[in-house]
Amino acid sequence: MQKVVFNMEPFTCPSCVKKIENTVAKVDGVNEVKVMFNSGRVRAEFDSSKTDADALENAIVRLGYPVLSKKVS
Repeated sequence: MQKVVFNMEPFTCPSCVKKIENTVAKVDGVNEVKVMFNSGRVRAEFDSSKTDADALENAIVRLGYPVLSKKVS
C-alpha cells in the first residue's frame, strides 16, 4: 500500500469534501480517502498495482480543485 497527501487550496464548503471523497474512493485500488477540511489536505491510501498518485490527482483536478503539491510515501 502507498499513501499520498495532496495539499490543496483551503476548502470553502462541506459539499466540496464529500465530492472529493466520493470521487477518489471510486478509483480502482483506493482503500481509504480522508479530506481534512481545516488544513486543506486530501490523504489517500491506495494499491500501487492498480492505480497511482497521478490518477488520484487527475480525479481531483477534473472536479475543479487545483492540487498545489503532493507527497507520496
